[in-house]
This record gives sequence, structure tokens and C-alpha cells, in this order.
Amino acid sequence: MKYGGIYHGRLAIVLLLFLVSLQSVAQPDPIFTQYMYNGQVLNPAYAGIWEKAGFTALVREQWAGINRAPLTESISLHSPLNNERVGIGLNVSNETYGREVRLTILGDYAYEVNLTPYRRLRFGVKFGFTNYNNPLTKYQLYPDGEYDPVFAQDVDLKFLPNFGIGAFLYEDDYYIGLAIPKLVKNSFTYNYQNYSTQGELTTLYLNGGYVFYLDPMSRLIFKPTALMRATWGEPLQFDLSANMLIYEKLWMGVVWRTGNALCVTSQWLISKNLRVGFAMDVVYTDIFPYQGGTYEFTMGWDMDFFGRSYVRAKYF
Repeated sequence: MKYGGIYHGRLAIVLLLFLVSLQSVAQPDPIFTQYMYNGQVLNPAYAGIWEKAGFTALVREQWAGINRAPLTESISLHSPLNNERVGIGLNVSNETYGREVRLTILGDYAYEVNLTPYRRLRFGVKFGFTNYNNPLTKYQLYPDGEYDPVFAQDVDLKFLPNFGIGAFLYEDDYYIGLAIPKLVKNSFTYNYQNYSTQGELTTLYLNGGYVFYLDPMSRLIFKPTALMRATWGEPLQFDLSANMLIYEKLWMGVVWRTGNALCVTSQWLISKNLRVGFAMDVVYTDIFPYQGGTYEFTMGWDMDFFGRSYVRAKYF
């Protein structure tokens, strides 16, 4: 392990922990517990970072057992191009909450600069749109089941454009990323005849991690990570996680999240190209007795389109 990498990696973690202690704000967008295994969901600069193309599918069910609780389904794809400095990506997500539905399609473009023979800095842009639908005329009042005459019109917005930016600094054994995936603050119509429960907010993500090799044969690898989410007008949210890779086959981790949440994560590396993951969140708030937890399932597949003779170890 290189001395420069150790120094800069520890500096990155210290910086993250310092920023986590400051007063700031957070975000209402879906929270992914297994973000540390697919940085593209947060940062467009991650797209095409490895020699192979990567595909990830995710399903996240929040507050299991509650009718019409939040459900997120997403797929992401990213790949380097023939010019290894350039990467592209695609993210498609479908979010439902009650009867509210958001379909978001975003593309990524990333470019890499070598700062030293070992240290690389990537820049990325994200661009796309969201389709939003909220059929307010179908909501019924409790407990009589009548329709609310105030909600006389549905919200149906076909095209809400957006774009974002990101940067990603890394070596073989550490990384630190900074991104704002949605810079445009789209506001949904708000009046008595055409009302939406929630608009889009601009959120900043700062995350990082460090890879510790606990034995010379890489049979045990320890990776602590940190993530901060900051949105104007909302309380700060952050995750601190500890992850262990066992015999290059199984990732096991635990995550502590603000809001009294404790999460466990796992990723099974079935082969060099195929992996499946599972995570569970338990939130100790007033809603705890009425739901069965939050569950997240992922499947990932890496594809080698270029037949390059070298493959770097992929630990983040």
C-alpha cells in the first residue's frame, strides 16, 4: 500500500467526519443503503471508472407491511469507451409513494485526468428528465371513504428537465466524491385544484471510503465509508458504515444513519462478473411498531466489451 495513498485517504476520511459534524441540511430523495457498491447512483463522475461495463438493478421496499409505502425500482448502466478516460452511463428509476409516481431517466458523461501515476480525478455531468404523476382525484378521505372535492384535478407533468455535476478523486485504496445530481429545482403545481405533496430539491452528496488490506493475500479487506447528504432547509443526514470483504467472495457491512436507523448490508460475489446484494434497514422512530422494516435487493453484472489485458481490483 502506497504512503501517498494512505495519507490522502485518511485525510479524505477526516474531512468527511469533520463535515458531518457541521450544521447543514438533507434531502427527501430515495436513500440507497448499498450505495457503497455502486457509486453511479450518487455521482455521474463514477460512470466508466473500471475497464468493464457495469449493470446494476435495484428494488427498495420501505416500511414493509404498510399499504402504498415508498417503493423504488432502478437500473443503472455505465461503461468506459475506447478512450479509457471517457465514461458514459444511464440511470432509470421509478418511485412510487402512495399514488404518486416519478419516472426519472438520466444520462451520465465522465472524463478522467491523471494527477499522478496512481491518483486520478474524474469529472462528470448528468442530464435527463422526470415524468411526474399524482392522481389526486383517486384519494379517498378517512374514515368514510369519500373523495375530497378540493382535489378536483390530477397532477400530470410529462417532462421536467434536469442536470447535475460531480467529481471523484481516487487511488487503488481510497476515494472521495462530491456531487449534485439535480441542479434544477423543479416545483410541482401547488394550488387547491392542482396540488402535489412534494417538489424536487437540490441535494449535495459528499462521500468517501478507504480500503484496508488486513492480510497480504487479500483474504480480509476492511472498508469504512461515510456519506453526507445536504439540502437547503432540511436537517443534515449522514451514514457511517463498516464493511468487510471475506475471501473475495462476500461483503458484509453495518451502517448507522441519522434518524435512528441501523442497517445491515451484504453482497455475494458469485463470480468475477455476477453479484447479488441484500440490505435491511430498521428505523427506531414512532413508525417502528407498524412496519416490518425496509428491504433492498440488488443484482449486478459486469461485461467486458473491450478485451483489455488488465483488470484493476474493484473494491468500490
